[in-house]
Amino acid sequence: MIKVLNIISDKNIGGAGRCVLNFLKHYDRKNFDISVVVPEGSLLIPEIEKLNAKVIEVSGIADKSLDLKCIGSLKKIIKSENPDVVHTHGTFSGRIAAKLCHKKIIYTRHSVFPVSKKISRQPGKTVNKLVNEFFSNDIIAVAEAAKDNLTEGGISDKKIKVILNGVETVEKCTPSEIAETKKKYGINDDDFVIGIMARLEAVKGHKYLIDAGRILKKKGKKIKILIIGTGGIEDKIRDYVNKTDMNDTVVFTGFIKNVREILSIMDIQANASYGTEATSLALLEGMSMGIPAVVSDYGGNPGVISHGENGYIFKLKDSKDMALYIEKIMNEPETFEYMKNKSKEIFNKKFTADIYARNIENVYRDVLKK
Repeated sequence: MIKVLNIISDKNIGGAGRCVLNFLKHYDRKNFDISVVVPEGSLLIPEIEKLNAKVIEVSGIADKSLDLKCIGSLKKIIKSENPDVVHTHGTFSGRIAAKLCHKKIIYTRHSVFPVSKKISRQPGKTVNKLVNEFFSNDIIAVAEAAKDNLTEGGISDKKIKVILNGVETVEKCTPSEIAETKKKYGINDDDFVIGIMARLEAVKGHKYLIDAGRILKKKGKKIKILIIGTGGIEDKIRDYVNKTDMNDTVVFTGFIKNVREILSIMDIQANASYGTEATSLALLEGMSMGIPAVVSDYGGNPGVISHGENGYIFKLKDSKDMALYIEKIMNEPETFEYMKNKSKEIFNKKFTADIYARNIENVYRDVLKK
């Protein structure tokens, strides 16, 4: 039995938290004993408890990588739990505590973003390399782009293992449920529905999808754009929709708990990120239902969408290019059908939660051999 202690800094349930939850649903309970350290009051607590996993609350780590004050508390937990492996998600404090307890350390890089010049140039690059390699035995990158981020900061690629995220299959709603959801959001049966599931922040590129929608609307295409989620620039996006006269085309759904419901009314997904994107869980969930996507050529998107297979990849911040590919799918029913089938096929080969869990388990086994 291999005992693993996960440490995650998420106060809410973000991408890293969802990855932990997916693993907890699918790991091999005969050969692994998994427990999770979370911030006090984290929304992850009840979700972890539902999965019959041990959860330990600690103060001082909420939504921050480093807090020197909490290292002592984490040390006590690690000594008490005595795991074989400590697996950290977004908390450098946990890595320090694990090192002080002489434990094997795995660190997962869940994000992709432009690398700061402070660590992509000397002497910062060497310092970043030494610190990160000292405080980890293995590093997991959730996308090739995440690995590129790490190596650009000086970290040896020999330390890094790319393990793509995985999710559970989302089953499509019944025809009556779909009809009810469409009615709820004012969608007609002949509307082509494009959904973007991302927090409402500038780097997620909602503006480029709205502009692509304007191009298609001017060509007489019957489309509906679903903006799913909440975020810091929601008011700005709403203002932009008003100014561009797209109120009859764009629908703001707010936060959606029932992902199955909203995915079931989509024809395609969109992802226009240009500042942060690893392996999008939303894209994977859509693929499991056979939903193709049109995505920007940024971050982990090209690792999920194969151009011409399960969707198209458009040039970064290029609404015209995005509109071109959306229109191509709309105009070519045979291509659309091919992409639906390919989406499911690629998902089942690469992105299921079971595949993800087995890959993580193999990292745990391998690190103990070092």
